This record gives sequence, C-alpha cells and structure tokens, in this order.
Amino acid sequence: MIRKIASLVSLGLALAFGCLYYVEYFKWRNCFNELGRCFDDDAGVVYLEQSGIVWFLLAVLALGVGLYNAWHLSKPKR
Repeated sequence: MIRKIASLVSLGLALAFGCLYYVEYFKWRNCFNELGRCFDDDAGVVYLEQSGIVWFLLAVLALGVGLYNAWHLSKPKR
C-alpha cells in the first residue's frame, strides 16, 4: 500500500516538475542572453537559464523513483 502511494506521489511530482521545467525554461530557451537571463516584458519577470537544469533533474529523479516503485509493484511476491 505504501509503495503504491509513493509511486503515485513520485509520478505526480515528476509531472509537476516537468511543467515547471516547461514554464520556467523551455518556453524561454531562445531568449537567454550571454549572462543566462531572459526578461519577460509582459510579466516583469527575469528567467534564469540555470533553473532549467534544476527543474529537469528534479523531474527525472522523481520519474525514476516513481517508475522504480511501479516496477516493484508488478513483480510477483515470494
């Protein structure tokens, strides 16, 4: 039961981190200057290029944990 919940939470976190990766980095990937910054005039926000690595790594780690737990759920118990 705990492994099912951990798997669902991890996969949900992977989805959330993936969305943050898209919103904070991927949409702006062509806008970054030589300092790794992008200014959005409409929202008045500065996006940092380094945030893309962080959100991507968190998404991959959460996805890995979720898939690992789901894989162990499908294995037959001894």
